[in-house]
Amino acid sequence: MKGATGVDLVVIGLGYVGLPLAREACRAGLRVAGLDRDARVVAGLKAGLSHIDDVAPAEIEEMLEAGFVPSLQEDVLDGAHTVVICVPTPLSPDGGPDLTAVRGAAETVARHVEPGTLVVLESTTYPGTTDEVVRPILETSGLVAGDEFHLAFSPERIDPGNPVYGVRNTPKIVGGLTAACASAASAFYGKFVDRVVEAKGTREAEMAKLLENTYRHVNIALVNEMAVFCNELGIDLWDAIDCAATKPFGFQAFRPGPGVGGHCIPIDPNYLSYKVRSLGYPFRFVELAQEINDRMPRYVAERAQLLLNREGRALKGARVLLLGVTYKADIADQRESPARPVARRLARLGADLTFHDPFIASWDVDGTAVPHAGGDLRAALEAADLTIILADHAAYDAATLTGHARLLFDTRGRTRGATSPTVELL
Repeated sequence: MKGATGVDLVVIGLGYVGLPLAREACRAGLRVAGLDRDARVVAGLKAGLSHIDDVAPAEIEEMLEAGFVPSLQEDVLDGAHTVVICVPTPLSPDGGPDLTAVRGAAETVARHVEPGTLVVLESTTYPGTTDEVVRPILETSGLVAGDEFHLAFSPERIDPGNPVYGVRNTPKIVGGLTAACASAASAFYGKFVDRVVEAKGTREAEMAKLLENTYRHVNIALVNEMAVFCNELGIDLWDAIDCAATKPFGFQAFRPGPGVGGHCIPIDPNYLSYKVRSLGYPFRFVELAQEINDRMPRYVAERAQLLLNREGRALKGARVLLLGVTYKADIADQRESPARPVARRLARLGADLTFHDPFIASWDVDGTAVPHAGGDLRAALEAADLTIILADHAAYDAATLTGHARLLFDTRGRTRGATSPTVELL
């Protein structure tokens, strides 16, 4: 039975997924602890500081006042009623998920799991991981999953920077190893999430996450490829998409960009492709989408070169200003940002690069610092031979960009509607 001193929840991994989860649990009145191996993260949280966009320092203070305990020590797991694993699963060299952190977290939990504990994996991975990888590790404790403790998978659905949907109002999928495991997970998340959806099992819950992001990955690749040939055909793809989006059924608008970034779309579909390949089949849709999206940074650099050539200017030695180096608008998250491969390609072609981003103070590419253009955006625009919009931050006012940039290449559609010959859309 549970010890009286155990907390209600321990979140392992206090990053973009784990910290918002811990915040919502604290708000619901649960006793929450967090376990992370990064000493700087833990020290910062204890001092009331936040290291992610979606949790403000004031919210960290509220969590601490509510009893939140960030820790480097695994003994915070002793007597915990629920443990949620939110550690990263990057791609391994063979294209599958690197489960090193998941295995390590499961081994840690196995040393402390007790009868009646609920263990939930939220880290994105391939179908079968919860049952085939996490379960055997946890059972080294001598306890049997689904019998003596509960085991479930619940895919994270965090969208960094989304002002509308967060942990509480985004439906939570749970898949249990058994029906009792699913019920336990539903009861837990139901304390601070408005709607909980039970999947048939852990594999279905794991697949749901991959399906969501594969859908986006493939459709983004579709419009990215269309952007390439629409430019050749003299078609304004952005206008075509806007027109198509007026259809009230059967169409969802996706828009092109310089590549894909973030913690999900460039990575998650590869987990599914990896699993399918293990069966002896290629997953052609995902592999083609990956190929198309991966080549977009090169295409952006080629278009930049052509634009300068049109103006009688070589790319080599040209002053190129990159606007926005995060992977999406209005956040500081740089994970898998396409800005980095764009900059890498431009630098190899001899461009003199600077960057501007209201969320990033310093930035490097392969260890080489890229100079910040400074706080005067208008002066930076006027000084650059070419400006490339890579992230459409709200701070980038279309009128300012079109009025001061000498030559503007907009990969995000920020200046749609501009008729200036010095502005070109992707």
